[in-house]
Amino acid sequence: MVKVVPFRFDDWTAIGVEVLLPKTTLIAISVGDGYIMCGALDVHLLNTRLKDRGIVAGRAVGVRTFEQLLEAPLESVTDAAEALGIHAGMTGQDALRIMAAHA
Repeated sequence: MVKVVPFRFDDWTAIGVEVLLPKTTLIAISVGDGYIMCGALDVHLLNTRLKDRGIVAGRAVGVRTFEQLLEAPLESVTDAAEALGIHAGMTGQDALRIMAAHA
């Protein structure tokens, strides 16, 4: 099953996607040209093999809901996200706010 949920913030909207898979659930929230995602996101791959794409993304581990993803500190971020001022330790919502400002 796939669920798509809009998240309205002050003057911007993010889109959450939840994919139920056997024994796991993938969750991601995107805004503009970036996104945050659960621990399934491979930041190292995005920074190395897909570096030329300049993907703006952050990874939070141990999250199981959209709310947790928004509140959790990011465990890692891509180089392109760092260039925008997004860093590990920042909450998912704060990272999305920066992504929305650069959209």
